[in-house]
Amino acid sequence: MTGTKKVMICDTTMRDGHQSLLATRMHTKHMLPIAEKVEKVGYYSLETWGGATFDSCMRFLGEDPWERLRVMRKTYPNSKLQMLLRGQNVVGYRHYADDVLEAFVKYTVHNGLDIFRIFDALNDVRNMEKAIEYVKREGGHAQGTIVYTISPVHDYDFYMGMAKELMALGVDSICLKDMAGILAPQPAYDIIKGWKQMGAFVNLHSHYTSGMASMSYLKAVEAGADIIDCSVSSLSLQSSQPATESMVAALRGTPYDTGLDLELISEIAAYFREVRKEYGEFDNASCSPDTNVITYQIPGGMISNFINQLKEQNALDKLPQVLEEVPRVREDFGYPPLVTPSSQIVGTQAVINVLVGNRYAIATDEVKNYMRGYYGRPPAPVNEEVRKKIIGDEQPIECRPADMIEPEMAKAREMAAPFMTKEEDVVSVALYPQVALECMKKRKEQQ
Repeated sequence: MTGTKKVMICDTTMRDGHQSLLATRMHTKHMLPIAEKVEKVGYYSLETWGGATFDSCMRFLGEDPWERLRVMRKTYPNSKLQMLLRGQNVVGYRHYADDVLEAFVKYTVHNGLDIFRIFDALNDVRNMEKAIEYVKREGGHAQGTIVYTISPVHDYDFYMGMAKELMALGVDSICLKDMAGILAPQPAYDIIKGWKQMGAFVNLHSHYTSGMASMSYLKAVEAGADIIDCSVSSLSLQSSQPATESMVAALRGTPYDTGLDLELISEIAAYFREVRKEYGEFDNASCSPDTNVITYQIPGGMISNFINQLKEQNALDKLPQVLEEVPRVREDFGYPPLVTPSSQIVGTQAVINVLVGNRYAIATDEVKNYMRGYYGRPPAPVNEEVRKKIIGDEQPIECRPADMIEPEMAKAREMAAPFMTKEEDVVSVALYPQVALECMKKRKEQQ
């Protein structure tokens, strides 16, 4: 786990870049023609899979996500391909049984993926252990990931302690994942410096939402960060990552010089500038920094959801009250980071509290399951009065949530049997039964 001074770049253009700006709608066909130039750049890795892409491929694009991975592997033979894995949530929105996670990792490595960025929405390491174990066993690179957030319990010692836990599990690198763009330059420096002193190989991932990410990247690089996540300029900034060209230019001539060819990257950016025009109907990114994210720690995507929910109830005038309610709900829930699925759990409950006018008189099923411990261990103890109001005298589970889930692959195989053409189809059905089966039926009809 030793790093060099030269900073490397993970290119997020083909996953988080378009997920953040274009609602994850980019088709595989638009990622292929530029391959020869991308391969020449010399990126550390290409983030091309995982996150919301698995769902979107099937649900919106009529594509098989496994076919995307195979095509990308063939088209980018010399690059390390990377994905975002939601720990026990795999690429879904609930916890899955271990046999589903195990099969997913096995076939993902088999189809050519190299680096797995593994995180848990609550930073509960128990929900990451099996994913790390399976990735290591299959020969993949396990990147243990810590979700960055700010609260009374998320101090310097928290980030050092969790990194030690992940390193003890044998991860190959550590990533600080700032999904909301709230990481300020000084904490970035302090945390990365601490991890480097522990001997970690460190990757920093941030979003430009608040306008601070480039400054935080520079401080992280000075602290010893080995890899930073960037997207080419035409799919950068706003709620995406800092622009690759800007970071390459900023570091040029310093001890951290990336050595990458700015002219070549500019040609790639020009290609994606044209591609972006194909997705205008989904291109709703804000043109200015979202400072609400600093004030309330609420990512832009959450605010747009609030607006839609309140519009449906003819209560848009209550948006300021909802924004003020979110931090209170988050405190009651033990300060979970606001990332999928905890952001949806906290956000929806905040809206309900404001609309009903009686806090927690009505709670969603997800909130009830959160209070039962089915999502894992919150970073801090929950408000017990609130818990009692939501689930009464029920006792929350103390074990790892997945220990409560029976194996799921056998049932998925039974459902997939009439339509499956490969083993990966069973995994798709286990993760997204209705969506995957619909896609498989259409595929069979077209044959």
